[in-house]
Amino acid sequence: MQRDVYERLDRIEDRHWWFVARRAVLSAAIERLGKLNRQSKILEAGCGTGGNLAMLSGFGDLVAFEPDDDARQMASHKHTCEILEGYLPEGIPYDDRRFDLIAAFDVIEHVERDVESLAALRMRLNPGGRLIMSVPALPWLWSAHDEHHHHFRRYTRDSLNAALKDAGFANIEITYYNTLLFPLVAGVRGIKKLFNLSDSSDDHLPAAPVNALLRMIFASERFLIGRVNLPIGVSLLAVAESDR
Repeated sequence: MQRDVYERLDRIEDRHWWFVARRAVLSAAIERLGKLNRQSKILEAGCGTGGNLAMLSGFGDLVAFEPDDDARQMASHKHTCEILEGYLPEGIPYDDRRFDLIAAFDVIEHVERDVESLAALRMRLNPGGRLIMSVPALPWLWSAHDEHHHHFRRYTRDSLNAALKDAGFANIEITYYNTLLFPLVAGVRGIKKLFNLSDSSDDHLPAAPVNALLRMIFASERFLIGRVNLPIGVSLLAVAESDR
C-alpha cells in the first residue's frame, strides 16, 4: 500500500468504525473456535500497522510478520510481540515454528499468488491448526478504495472456497459479513461511480456521531458470526483447517 495509506490507518484504526467493529467481530469468531489457551501459538500474517495485535494476543502466544518497513515500525509501537519482516508466499519467517492459529485479516487480496500464499500458510500450521482470514467481497464492489490499497481482487464465497481447497485446506467454513451495512456501502460506491467520484477512498474518519452509529451496527454482527451464515456482505470471513 502507499505510505500515506499506512500513515492514515495508523492514526485511525483505534477509532474508525470499520476497524473497531471488525475487531469485535473477528474476536467473537476466534472465541467460538475453542481449543485455544494462553500457550497456543498464534501468527498474524501481514499485521499491517498493528491494529489487531492486542486483540490476538489475548488468545495465546503471538508473533507476527509484515513486509512493509514503515508499517512494521508503526506496529512495533503498539505491541511488544515479535514482528519480523516477511512476505507471501516464499518469505514467511519462523521456519522452525508451527502454529495453532494463523490470522490473515484483509491480506490475501494484496498478493498476486493467492493460492500459493494460502498453501504456504497451511504448511506453518500444526496438525489440526486453523487459518482464520478475511477478504473483501464481491468483485462488482471494486472501487478506488481497492486501488488505493493495492488489491489484486475481491472474492466471492465460491472463489475463496476454491482458493482454499486448491491450497490444501479442509473443513472450510465461509460466511459473508459486514452485512447490515451492505446496502449503505453498495449505495455509496454506486453513487461515486455514477458521479465520477471514484478517486475518493472510503477509510476517512467520519463525524463522531456517524462513526459511533456505524460502529454499533457493524459490531452487532459479532452475535451472528458462527451462528448464522450471512448471505451477502462487504467482506468474507473464512476458517479452514490443516489436515496434515
